[in-house]
Amino acid sequence: MVVKSAPLMMWLTTPDPTPQGGGERTEPDPVPAKPSQRSLRGLDWFVFFVSTVLTGFGPFVAVYLTSQHWTQLDIGLVLSIGGLASLLGQMPSGALVDAARSERLVAGLAVAATAASALALGLWPIYPIVQVASVVQALAGCVLGPAIAAISLGLVGHDGLGERLGRNARFASLGTGFGAAAMGASGYLLGDRAVFFVAAAFVLPGLFALRLIEEKEVDPERAHGGIEDEPCRHHHAVPVLSVIRNRALLIFAACVLLFQLANAAMLPLLAGILTMRSSQWATALIAACMIVPQLIVALVSPWVGRSAQRIGRRPLLLVGMAVVSLRGILFASLHNPFLLVAVQLLDGIAAAVFTVLTPFIIADITRGTGRFNLSLGIVGTGTGIGASLSTTAAGYSSDHFGSPVAFLALAAFGAAGLLLVWAAMPETRPPKQPYARKA
Repeated sequence: MVVKSAPLMMWLTTPDPTPQGGGERTEPDPVPAKPSQRSLRGLDWFVFFVSTVLTGFGPFVAVYLTSQHWTQLDIGLVLSIGGLASLLGQMPSGALVDAARSERLVAGLAVAATAASALALGLWPIYPIVQVASVVQALAGCVLGPAIAAISLGLVGHDGLGERLGRNARFASLGTGFGAAAMGASGYLLGDRAVFFVAAAFVLPGLFALRLIEEKEVDPERAHGGIEDEPCRHHHAVPVLSVIRNRALLIFAACVLLFQLANAAMLPLLAGILTMRSSQWATALIAACMIVPQLIVALVSPWVGRSAQRIGRRPLLLVGMAVVSLRGILFASLHNPFLLVAVQLLDGIAAAVFTVLTPFIIADITRGTGRFNLSLGIVGTGTGIGASLSTTAAGYSSDHFGSPVAFLALAAFGAAGLLLVWAAMPETRPPKQPYARKA
């Protein structure tokens, strides 16, 4: 499976036609003090369509392969290898984005690879192609997260990053909801195979939105965690080992791991309980459990970004950890299925906090190092490990001790994260920040 990337590379790296005066320039154009609305809107919609495309994978893959008469063992093997590729690809992908000269180009190639994977799944549902497509999509997803964060930081700088990350989370949440609705409808009306063709089609408006982002407005020094407003020293980054040994980064990675350990298994565990307690309403209730948090994320995320700029990162981090613990306790205590769905509102709050704060805190920690995206990969690895262990621990606890004990165990992991934030996590907000640019 070969992706013809040369035309895409030329299209993304060729500057927009603008009037030119004089001869060729020997130095890069200065980065504008404020990014244009064209670039900011382009990033909004790029995040939206990337989230829409990625919605076509995951549960839809399992449904599609089941309809193609695959065994559950083969489906599980494909998903497991894809998950392993995603886990192992986090740090190399971050390092790749740090080394890139154009974050737009990296993001465009990753989206094109995702489209190729979707088309391959839809056209040739045979084991070798499906497995390769799953791995390619997983690795492309590893690249897209750091690339979007780098473009955001390169556009608005550290001072405007909080509000920008809030907007990113809002459009990602809306894109996920829109993608789930569009692909669910296409699967129902046209068949399971159509999901992947729809996912691939959404790549086209995504690439158009990416094209709207002005290359010259994405400061490469800022995008990699360099010092803002200094001349670009793209390759003058601190050694990798000094970043990996950074105490604040390691503490934060442990906090994220504990959050995922507490959070990742709650919805799957809840889905099983709802199916047993209210089989008639189970499908609708589970759908509500998925949709409600996305709406909360879309509503709350910009406020989280602004608040992190104003009051600091640590208070909101404490709130996110406390909320996931409270959610586990309530799930263990309540029995009414509709009240359990209402508790999912807390999932949206916690998701908004960690979606916005994770790249924000890492940008604080790595400011001036040139290793922002590698550090995102390190924390992303912690995220993957925590999520993988969460489902295993919850499944074992539920089978042997019952679902209330499993929820309380997950709540205990959240409480451990809360204590770690309280006792060891420093406030990463700089002492003084100038007025933030609109993002």
